[in-house]
Amino acid sequence: MRALFTVALLLVSNTFMTLAWYGHLKFKDMDWSRSLGLVAIILISWAIAFFEYVFQVPANRFGFKENGGPFNLLQLKVLQEAISITVFLIFTVLVFKTEKIAWNHLVGFTLIILAVFFIFKKW
Repeated sequence: MRALFTVALLLVSNTFMTLAWYGHLKFKDMDWSRSLGLVAIILISWAIAFFEYVFQVPANRFGFKENGGPFNLLQLKVLQEAISITVFLIFTVLVFKTEKIAWNHLVGFTLIILAVFFIFKKW
């Protein structure tokens, strides 16, 4: 149960992270933001990133083996990265419709997912 809770928190966290890091690139398409300067964009991104931390910190605390969770630190990190790249890929396809996902991108993403397999593999 803690594993699923950790993954769910990481999914939400990474959604906010992706919005904070890349969502502002679509602001130019919105009337309300066209006149905003870089400082305003940074502050908006920080406000969004706050919610990333609201979910990321509990995910790591609940998921970490030394706190009763199922994952060691390496597993937590590679899991977070795999979730991050998955959320980013979905965001890119849905929001940035001009971006094309090519075969080499899919190979790279697959290698990241394989990293999860190898990190979690018990030898």
